[in-house]
Amino acid sequence: MIPVSACIVARDEEDRLGACLDSLDWCDELLVVDSHSTDKTRELAAAHGARVIERDWPGHVAQKEFAVRQARHDWVFCIDADERVSPELRAAIEAERRGEFAGAAGYEVSRVSSYLGRWIRHGTWYPDWKLRLFDRRRGDGDVQRLAGELHHEPYRSFDDHLRTIDRYTTIMADAMRAEGRRARLVDVILRPPARFLVFFVWRRSFLDGWRGLLLAYLAAHYVRLKYAKLWIASKTSQAPRQASRSEPKASEDHQTGARSEP
Repeated sequence: MIPVSACIVARDEEDRLGACLDSLDWCDELLVVDSHSTDKTRELAAAHGARVIERDWPGHVAQKEFAVRQARHDWVFCIDADERVSPELRAAIEAERRGEFAGAAGYEVSRVSSYLGRWIRHGTWYPDWKLRLFDRRRGDGDVQRLAGELHHEPYRSFDDHLRTIDRYTTIMADAMRAEGRRARLVDVILRPPARFLVFFVWRRSFLDGWRGLLLAYLAAHYVRLKYAKLWIASKTSQAPRQASRSEPKASEDHQTGARSEP
């Protein structure tokens, strides 16, 4: 059977990493690249049999690419510390392994996120297809989709969600300003209600009840903050800020409230 390495990048994930690693006991290697955690993340990973590499944070994409390069096997499964492989997804992966991956270059998995105690299956949060299992030797090729779901618990609390929105909107506004983009007052006024309608009505987040309503509101709030920060920076000629090593990459903002919002 083709061996698979699981690659995780982490920092201060002691409270969530254990469940993630437990769901990966089908992998032939566990690799954790840690960015100088101040809790027991590295010790917990080692106790689960993972190979741990401690490394400065160069950015989310660069850190994941480094982890993939350091893996001992060419087939790699990339996963975050706040994610877990469901039994159904594991069964689907193992079935493909028994078939030697049938000429596929990689596989997308459907990620479902839990929010305030319930799985969210509408809005722009779902379905959330991610390329996570792939042959690192192949830059392109046939990408298939697997049955089962990748379980995701993105926030430790509602306050954590609000802090993440504030952090991500700053990162996104800085990135847009660095690209030479500017915001107008009309963006601050009209884009948020448009995002709410897309999330709540078009993508039917109302079917998730009060959580769906709250997430639609926060999606609009995210857009409002991002364009307000860009508009203010344009008015005051503030220089783009450099993100710190603890901040996530700007392109992965979908769980903060607005997925891939331009």
